[in-house]
This record gives sequence, C-alpha cells and structure tokens, in this order.
Amino acid sequence: LTDSRVLITGDTGTGKELIARKIHKSSLRSENSFTVFNASLLKEKNYEKHLFGEEYQNGIIDYGILEKANNGTLLLDEVSEIPFEIQSNILRILTDQKFKRINGSQDIYVDIRVISSTSKDLKKLNLEKKFREDLYHRLNVVPINLPTLQSRTEDIPLLIKYFKKKVSEINGIPEADIDSNNDLLYSYNWPGNVRELRNLIERVTILAVHEDKAGINKILTDILNENPESVNSNNIIDSLSYPLKEAREQFEVNYLINQLKKNNGNISKTADFIGMERSALHRKLKVLGIKGIN
Repeated sequence: LTDSRVLITGDTGTGKELIARKIHKSSLRSENSFTVFNASLLKEKNYEKHLFGEEYQNGIIDYGILEKANNGTLLLDEVSEIPFEIQSNILRILTDQKFKRINGSQDIYVDIRVISSTSKDLKKLNLEKKFREDLYHRLNVVPINLPTLQSRTEDIPLLIKYFKKKVSEINGIPEADIDSNNDLLYSYNWPGNVRELRNLIERVTILAVHEDKAGINKILTDILNENPESVNSNNIIDSLSYPLKEAREQFEVNYLINQLKKNNGNISKTADFIGMERSALHRKLKVLGIKGIN
C-alpha cells in the first residue's frame, strides 16, 4: 500500500508489466490511471515532448505522459533504454515532482508513483557510464527480480487461469477448458517466458472454440510439439548413451521433478498422483538427490 518506487528486473517476457499492474491494483492509487511509458520505442529527439508535453502559440497544449499519469502509477518500461542525456531530467522530476512543458513557463506539479522495469543489468550499465548511478538508486527502492518461467513452472496453472479469462474477455469467446496438468507444459523450456504462455493460451482458445476437452488438449500438445528443441524431453534421447540403470535414474529424476512442479512441491499430492506412499516418495527423492521444489 506504500508509494515506494519499485524496480522490476527479469528476462524479456517474464511478466514484468503484469507484476507492475498487480502492484498498482493493490495500491491506494488503484482507482487512478496506470500508464506505461515504453522507453525503447522512442527516438531520442521525441523524449522530452513525450514526457513533458508542449505548448503552442495558438494556446493548444499537447499533454505529455507525466500529466496523463498524474495521481496514478507510471511504469517506465525498459528504463535502461532512456538516453543518458534525458536521465537527468527523470531524476529531477523524481526529486522535485515538477517540470515545465516545452515552450512553457509555469511549473507543472505532479504526484506520481513510479515503477520501473528492465531486462538489462543496470549495475553493469552504471559502470559503463550508460545509466546514471544516482537515478538507479532513486528507482531501486524496492527491487523485484522475476526468474524465467521454466524455473517457476509451479506458476503455470495460475497463469493459465488468468490468461484464459483475459483472452475470453478480449475476444468475446468462451474460456477454453485447457488441461493445466499436460506434462508438456512442465517439460517445455519456455524460451519466450510468460509472454509465450500468454500467446499459447490465446492461440489455443481461438482454435478450440468448438472443441471438447480432449480436442483442446490435442491442440495444446500439437502446438508445444511444433518446437521440439524447446522440450526437455530430448533428455530421453540423450539417455540412449547411458547404461540402463543410469538412463532409468535420469528419467526418474526428470519425471519426479516435473510432477513436483505440477503439484507446487506438495509431497502428498505428488505421491497420490504417481501411486506411491508418501514415505516411499521421500526416500526416493533423497536417494535421487532431489531437494524441495520452490
């Protein structure tokens, strides 16, 4: 509920904007605007006009993103792409909460909660003199790092539920009955992270309007199999070079890790699904060197 500035880091497609929107929705500003400023899409000469707006001699005002975001939350998306010369202006606004429009003479005061996101290492850019250290410290009050989707596959069921609803609302079609227990969802590498999952759900939903659950699951499986290089099941191919005992052990490790991820690390649910006693599963995990799945 605080107005602290947040810096969200993570690979492209990990869901940084989703987290920013969630932070906004949980804040005291939730009834006000959530505005996104994508720093990577503008040419340098357009930055000041886009940020501050401009006044013309005929009295017309072209409002900038700062005024549009007033009293709400502003997401500086890919903040690392803001030109170095403009970064001092951003720092001044964060400090003074005021600015002048281009060709304007009066100070415009704003009350904005700033969230930033980046897929780059800002500390490294500090050392390379490409990102101001003082601006970095101003933005990095509450740091949040998002790991890749492949390393947090336990989030997949919740993300599928969220995206199914969103895709249905946007396209005006029923939610697809997607089986979040499909093993491929957990063995797939997700090179495009959360963004790729969102696109997958949209594609399945549109293609499966008249399909039953079995048909929907087949569509999902076919799409995931389109890119076999991104499926961890190629470990099975690699295992052909191992003796039988080692190959079987490798398969068991991959299988149990995926089952644990599907059940969010819950030993009891995993044991029930695979048909083992809970104590026996504990022993098996210990023997195979598999630690808790977070």
